[in-house]
Formats: sequence, structure tokens, C-alpha cells
Amino acid sequence: MTITQLHYVLAVAEHKNFTKAASSCFVTQPTLSMQIQKLEEELDVLIFDRSKKPIELTDVGRKIVYQAKNIVNESDRIQDIVDQQKGFIGGEFKLGIIPTIMPTLLPMFLKTFIKKYPKVKLKIEELTTEETMQRLEDGHLDAAIAATPLENEHLKERVLYYEPFVGYTPSNHRLFKNKTIDPNDLDLQDMLLLEDGHCFRDGVLNLCKSFKDQGDDSFQLESGSIETLVKLSNEGLGMTLLPYLHTLEINDSFKPNLRYFTEPSPAREVSLIYHKSELKMQIIEALYDTISGIVRGAITFQNVNIISPLPRKK
Repeated sequence: MTITQLHYVLAVAEHKNFTKAASSCFVTQPTLSMQIQKLEEELDVLIFDRSKKPIELTDVGRKIVYQAKNIVNESDRIQDIVDQQKGFIGGEFKLGIIPTIMPTLLPMFLKTFIKKYPKVKLKIEELTTEETMQRLEDGHLDAAIAATPLENEHLKERVLYYEPFVGYTPSNHRLFKNKTIDPNDLDLQDMLLLEDGHCFRDGVLNLCKSFKDQGDDSFQLESGSIETLVKLSNEGLGMTLLPYLHTLEINDSFKPNLRYFTEPSPAREVSLIYHKSELKMQIIEALYDTISGIVRGAITFQNVNIISPLPRKK
């Protein structure tokens, strides 16, 4: 049994297809198939049921895959130990960031991080919260930046900052005359929201007290981006809520539309999340120090009320 064979098994378990698995491992399909067959012969079991389309794990195969993940993670730790012993901070690092954080946070820290740690090759992907959790569990991401808490027993969360929600109200909106707003003032009937799949949307729904009395069909205008929500609001189609860092980029002519909440300000908790196996911790620590140091100067709110990013249970 080899670590390479276990990598191949994990790839097939993920893709449920030998050809796609071989491509992801950068080997030919016959090479991958032969190595998995050798492992099955050595163990005298079938790991995959090849008669099914797509390919499925056998009962014992599921147990083997679970253990293989642990073994592969532990084997990766050996290089990790060597790197930490040498004080080396470098190599490829795959980072996922959710869409409502990426455009504001990434420009704040990326240049500084690259300059300070030139040997780290960052590969950054914009992914939904659900995608980041799955990829972290599958070992396809080293870390992610997302709204927390996520209540996932396999992942660790390290808080970077708390980002308040800020109201954005057009001049024709009922709350425009208010100097500040209260969560009880919010009504989903005149609220512009992000589309399903965005945890910021779920945070807004959790914040709105009226959600318990309204179904999802009570609002109609939804968008895939915060920038579009602002444009729709400027057309007088409703108010929306923005993460605080997005308000720093609002055109000066539209800043009178911003309305802050009465304290404690509703806010989202933004964290650096990673697998409990804690691989590449030296890079994770470097990311944490860089980001938290920079954002600390941009967000000074202290009295906040953390809103869950998880979908509300009905």
C-alpha cells in the first residue's frame, strides 16, 4: 500500500469517474486504474462498485476512504514539520473567499502579504460558504475566509474581525429620514436581497424580526452582487443592507443614503477557517497576522451583536 494509491482512491471517490480522477491526479487513466486494482488485490476487497453509473463506493470502500483521508493528511504533516523546523513560509497555498468579502478585503491585504511572504504561492478562489466548507473537508483548500460561526466539527475558526451591517436607503424610502435605524425597523417587503446561496443574505434574514411572519415570496427583487443592489436602491426600488467595508467605497454623492444601526450594531463575524488537521499552520498564522493587523485600523466598532450566517431553520 502506498500514499500514491490512497491519493488515487480519494480522487475516484470524489469524482466518481476514473477518467476525471486520473486527470485531477495528472496521470493516465490506465495508470490510476492499475494502481487501485493492485490495492484492491492486496486488501482482497473491492473498494468501488464499477457496475454502478456513476461509480459508487462499496460498504468497506467507504470505511477505507475515511481512513485514507486521515493517512494522507498525516503524511502531509511530515513536510509541514520540516518546513516549520526550518522556519520556511512558502509553497502553494489554496485560499477560498466568499463573494461578499472578496472584493473589499482582498485588495486590503494581498499586496502586503505577497511583499512580506514572496515564497508563498497563493491560489485564491471566490466560493460560496457551502463550497468552502466542502473543499476544506476534502482537502482541496488550505484555508478560507468566511462569515462564522459555521458549526462544523471538522473545521477550526479564528476570528479576524467583526463587520457591522449598514443600511442603504434611497431618498424615497420610509427610513431615509431616520438618523439611525433599529433592526425592528426593517421589513422584508421593501428590502433588496442577495440571491440564495449567499450567507450575507441569510444574515439579513436572521436580522429581520419580521421574517417569522413572512415567506420567501414576500420580496421579489434579488441580485447576485452587492453593487447591483446599491444601483437598484439608487433607482428607488427599496433599501438594502451592506457590509461595513463596502460602504468605504460608496461614491461621496451617495453617502447620505447610509444609515448606521443603534448599538449594539448587528454585525457578521469574519474568520479564517481551516481543517482541524492544521496543515500549513505557518502560512495560516502569517495570513491571520497580516489581515487582522490591516483590518483593525479600518473597523473600530466594538459594541456589536453577531448575526448568524447560517440559514434560518423553519
